Amino acid sequence: MSINKSLSGSQNQAVARSASIISLATLTSRILGFVRDVIIARLFGVYLYAQAFVIAFRIPNLFRDLVGEGASNAAIVPVLSEYSVKRTREEFWELANILLNLLIVVLSAITILGIIFSPLLVRLIAPGFIGSADKLQATINLNRIIFPYILFIGLAAYAMAVLNSLKNFTVSAFAPCLLNIAIIICALIFGEGAIGLAAGVLIGGILQLAVQIPLLYKKGFRPKFTLRLKHPGLVQIGKLMLPRLASSSIYQLNNFADSIFGSLVAIVGDGGVAVLYFAYRLIQFPIGIFSNAIAQAILPTLSTQVLEDNQENLKDTLSWGLRAVFFVMLPATALFMILADPLVAALFGGGRFDLNSSRLTSNALFFYSIGLTAYGGTKILQSCFFALKDTVTPAKIAGLSLLMNIVLNAILMFPLKIGGLALATSISGVVSCFFLFFLLSKRLNGFGGHKILESFLRIFAATLCMAAVCFLVNQAMNFIWALFCAVFAYIFFCFILGVAELKQFLRWLVCKNSKQSLWNNCRN
Repeated sequence: MSINKSLSGSQNQAVARSASIISLATLTSRILGFVRDVIIARLFGVYLYAQAFVIAFRIPNLFRDLVGEGASNAAIVPVLSEYSVKRTREEFWELANILLNLLIVVLSAITILGIIFSPLLVRLIAPGFIGSADKLQATINLNRIIFPYILFIGLAAYAMAVLNSLKNFTVSAFAPCLLNIAIIICALIFGEGAIGLAAGVLIGGILQLAVQIPLLYKKGFRPKFTLRLKHPGLVQIGKLMLPRLASSSIYQLNNFADSIFGSLVAIVGDGGVAVLYFAYRLIQFPIGIFSNAIAQAILPTLSTQVLEDNQENLKDTLSWGLRAVFFVMLPATALFMILADPLVAALFGGGRFDLNSSRLTSNALFFYSIGLTAYGGTKILQSCFFALKDTVTPAKIAGLSLLMNIVLNAILMFPLKIGGLALATSISGVVSCFFLFFLLSKRLNGFGGHKILESFLRIFAATLCMAAVCFLVNQAMNFIWALFCAVFAYIFFCFILGVAELKQFLRWLVCKNSKQSLWNNCRN
C-alpha cells in the first residue's frame, strides 16, 4: 500500500467518525423536528396559521443562509481551516474576532430592516396571501417576531464554523436540537396560538448560540473589538463569500418561487405552502442525517487535501463521499415513493391534519423523492468546489437550476397541481447534480468515475429488488412490515450483488473497537 493511499484511508476514517457524530446529532434533531412538525400539523393542519408560520419563518431563513450557515460552509471554514494549519494560534483568533465583529454589525442591520419592511417582504414572497386579510396580517405579525432569530442563528453559525475549522463537531452538531425543543415546548404551552411557534424559534436561536460559547472559550477564543476590513483572511473570505451569497440567494429564490406558486390557491388549491413544507421536511430527514453530515464533516478534510501536491487523496475522499451518499439515498428514494401515503398519514394524521391534508402532502412527497439522491450528491460536490475555493461554479449552476425550476413550476402546476411544483424541484435538482459532477470531473481530470458508476449501478439494482419486496409486503400487510422487510431485503441484495459500501460499513462495525494494529486489515 502506498503512503498516499494509507493517508487517504486514515483521513476518510476521520471524516467517517466526524460524520457519524454529526449524523447522530442530526438524527436526534430530525426526530425532535418530526415531533415539532407533528404538533404543528395537528394544531394547524395545512391551513391559515400553518401557512403563515411557514412563510414567516422562510424569510429569516433566507438571511440565515446568506450570512450564516451557508457562508460558513462555503467561505469561513476553508479559510479558517487553512489558518489553523499554516498560521499561528494568535493569527487564527485575530481573524475569528474580526469576523465576529463584522457579523454582529451586518446581522443587527438586517434584523432591524427586516422588522421594518416585513409587510413588503410578505407581499413579495406570498402574493397569494394578499387576497386574505387575516392570513396576510398573521404572517406579517409572526415574521416581525421571528426576525431577530437571524442575529442569534447567524452568530451560532459563526461559532459552528470556528469549531468545525478546528475539527470539533459535537457541540455545534447537537445545537439545532435546542431549536426544536424550544418550539415544541412553546407550541404546547400556547396551544393553537401561532405566537408560541414564533417565540419558540426566537428562544431556540438564543440557545443554539449560548451552548457553543463555553467550548469556544475553552478552545482559546477571547472576544475583542477589532474590525480590520483589509485583513488578508477577511479579504479572502469576502472573495469566496460573494459568489456563495449569489448561490445561496438563488437557492432561496428557488424556495421563494415554490412559495409564490404554492400560494396561488386558484391553481394549486388551498394549503399549498404548508403541504410543500411538510413534504420537504420528510425529504430533509435522510439528507440531514446523512448527506449534510458527510458534507459538513468532509469539508475541512477536503480543504486541507487541496493544499497537498498530490490530489489523489482529494479524489479518493470525494469518490468515497458520493458512493456513501448513493448507498443511503437510492433506497430512501424508493421507500419514500412506495410508502408516501401511509408514511404521511402515520406521522402527521390527526387533529386538523385531515384526509385532504394527508393526500396532498403524500402527493408532493412522491414527486420530491425523485430528486432525493441528486440533492445528496449535490451537497458533496459543492463541498469539493468550496474546498477548491471555487464558489462561482456552484452559483452558476444554482442560477440554471432556478430558471429551470421557475419554468417547470409554471408548466407542471396546471396538470399536476401541488405535485407539479415538487416535480419541478426534483428535475432541476437532478440536472444541477449532473452539471456539477461533469464540471468537477473535468477540473480534477476525473476522480474515479468508473468506480462511482459501478457502485451506483450495483446499489441501483439492489434498490430495485428491495422496492419490489417493499411494494408486495405493503400490499399484503402494512407499511411497518413493508419497511422492516425492505431493510433486510436491501442488505440481502447488496450482499448478493457485491455492493462494496455495505462490506466497508460492516467491516467498520466489526473493527472500530479493535486494536489499532488491526485497523489496516479492516480498512482494506
